Amino acid sequence: MQRMGMVIGIAPEHIAEYKRLHASVWSTVLARLAQSHIRNYSIFLREPENLLFGYWEYHGSDFEADMAGIAADAETRRWWTLCNPCQRPLESRAAGEHWAMMECVFHVD
Repeated sequence: MQRMGMVIGIAPEHIAEYKRLHASVWSTVLARLAQSHIRNYSIFLREPENLLFGYWEYHGSDFEADMAGIAADAETRRWWTLCNPCQRPLESRAAGEHWAMMECVFHVD
C-alpha cells in the first residue's frame, strides 16, 4: 500500500460549489476509484490560502494503469468537467500533473 498526498489551489468563488459537489460524489465515480485500488480518500480545504490537500491510499500494483483507467472513464471525465473549473493547479506542479503530488516525509500508525 502506498500513501499519497497531493495539493491544488481552489478559486475562492468556487469553494461553496466544490463543497456541494463533494457532499454527494456520484456513485459511479466512487466505484471507479475503488476499481482502481484507491481507498481512504480524503480532501481537506485550507483557507484563507485556498488550498485543497488530497490524501489516498493506493492498494494496487500498477499505478499508471489504474490512473489511466480512471482517466478513461466517461463518468469520471464528466465529473471532472464540474470540478476542474473550481481548481487552480499550482505553477510548480510537474509536467502532466493537475494536482501536484507531494513527498511523504513522516508517517506513524
